[in-house]
Amino acid sequence: MSDMLSVFDQPNDGLFFAHLRGSEMHWFFVQGAQALRKDLYIPGVLSLINGIEATLRITIHQLAGKSFNEDLSDYKLLSNTLIKDAGDMGMPIRSLAFPGESDFIANLATTKPNRVDVKIVALRNDICHGNVVPFINRELGEDQLFTPECLRETSQILLSVSKQWVEELSRFRQDTLGLAADGALRPQDRGDFEG
Repeated sequence: MSDMLSVFDQPNDGLFFAHLRGSEMHWFFVQGAQALRKDLYIPGVLSLINGIEATLRITIHQLAGKSFNEDLSDYKLLSNTLIKDAGDMGMPIRSLAFPGESDFIANLATTKPNRVDVKIVALRNDICHGNVVPFINRELGEDQLFTPECLRETSQILLSVSKQWVEELSRFRQDTLGLAADGALRPQDRGDFEG
């Protein structure tokens, strides 16, 4: 656990800027990490989750050949289906698995009525819909209590997952979409490169 506790002390902003220079993606991660450094666990977790969702949606949109000016689908939200679709397009979705989540790929394939959400999706659904029950401190017996600090361990895990996701997604975007780290087309992919 000592490795996890130090995750907030590590500067993360540069990593997110360097790998996802598109402002429509990196700011969620940067502000999420900044919030966590200030012990603002609810906004930090929400921001990181939104960053993961945004990077999935935008990259899928680009892989489908759609321009940046075309609206993203209102219906493709962070879900098992969205992650599975991203994996089918070759995106490095395994990096979204939480530590010890060995059934990640199997759970992505589950369907209603027996669907089992992967942990990132379950976390999104709980936090975005105000369900704090899974995070309540039960150590006090009958006096169960939720405070934002109940999300500390989860936020540390999510920040680590986010870092891994951003690094792997950046490589994927460079290799597949021909995007340089700053989001621009590389010269060899613009058609005007001679070399």
